[in-house]
Amino acid sequence: MIKFTRRKALALMGGTVAASGLAAPALAMNKKIKVGALRFTSHSGNFVAFERGYFAEAGLDVEFEFFQAAQPMAVAIASGDIDYAVTAISGGLISLADKGAIKVIGGALQEEAGIDGQKYLISDASYQAGVQSLKDLNGKKYAITQAGSSFHYMGAKMATAEGIDLNFTPLQKVGAIIGAMKSGQVDGWSIVPHIAKPLAKAGAWHIVGNVADYIPDYQVTTVFTSANNAANERGQTESFLAGFSKGVDDYSAAMIDGTADQDAMVDLIHKYVYTDRERAKAAGSIINGTMRISSGAALNLASVQDQLSWFQSEGLVGKDITLDTLVDSSYVKTIGG
Repeated sequence: MIKFTRRKALALMGGTVAASGLAAPALAMNKKIKVGALRFTSHSGNFVAFERGYFAEAGLDVEFEFFQAAQPMAVAIASGDIDYAVTAISGGLISLADKGAIKVIGGALQEEAGIDGQKYLISDASYQAGVQSLKDLNGKKYAITQAGSSFHYMGAKMATAEGIDLNFTPLQKVGAIIGAMKSGQVDGWSIVPHIAKPLAKAGAWHIVGNVADYIPDYQVTTVFTSANNAANERGQTESFLAGFSKGVDDYSAAMIDGTADQDAMVDLIHKYVYTDRERAKAAGSIINGTMRISSGAALNLASVQDQLSWFQSEGLVGKDITLDTLVDSSYVKTIGG
């Protein structure tokens, strides 16, 4: 087994089911684990599983460690500082998998037809100057956090479909991109609905397209863990996925399917998301952030393969990396691929 320190993992990154579908978990007997999370509605499966005791029922004593971005979570998984997390597939994540550090074991956030999802945006300054459609972004500045990010992938897929070229502009953090869009320093971007909608309503930018229209069934985020956990801690990993999946089912029932109390779910999520706002002011953003999270952590392998192939075509990861290098498909139901 390869051991990775945080420093080594970071260096490597820089180089570049229905619940019944899960195996019955081998109870971990109150095993203490750390779960990485962002304070986003899309991470609610973990929050619900914790608050409603589903992790405890699965024999796990969960402690959350919160991050400001996805890349540090991947580094923390590789170094063993946390055990499980949810994040988008990126060039850095694939590189860590190629080095034997991590494995994708399930699906989380996904684009689904008929459910509001991520949006393509044009800054107000650009819109007023006549850039009013995605095709009008030809040759314009398109914001991404960094090369090889999910933002890069989403922009590139749209550009190919529209037959345009984009000037990809890395700004490192979402906050910096929001500022650049507001000030007109960049022309276009894509982001989740709870950020896109309120700032579009306030006039900061204009929503001009849906990511789902350009990348159908996009597996936006995945559940991942260390390669060691995937290979050698099967009972613990099954237990985590079982608890997580029950949390996702409750979230979907309340926030998407309308078969459970949405107000109660918003109260629960507010313990973790938009905690600096009063509940009345936070509720709208929490609801706007609602997207489908894969039932049973089912994983769309066809989407993951498309992402891997795109990263390879751009020279962002090695061309010899296979889907099996990135994914351990033995834990959950898989789709396509």
